[in-house]
Amino acid sequence: MDQKPQSPQDLIEEAKAEIIGMGKEGLNHPSTAPVLTGAAIGALAGALLPVVSWPVGLIAGAGLALYHRIRK
Repeated sequence: MDQKPQSPQDLIEEAKAEIIGMGKEGLNHPSTAPVLTGAAIGALAGALLPVVSWPVGLIAGAGLALYHRIRK
């Protein structure tokens, strides 16, 4: 079982590696689909909420999905 990151720097390094992997492998990377799904859900929520715009929701949804993928 993989160890969870111990410091914020470890989390940043893992996120960077994951994003680079998604960029290189595209849809073949195991994190791409969940992150895109999170982005879509966030954009929809942002469009429906009066205070938040869809770009903010998109970024927040993608970030949350990526965070959950890294922490697993």
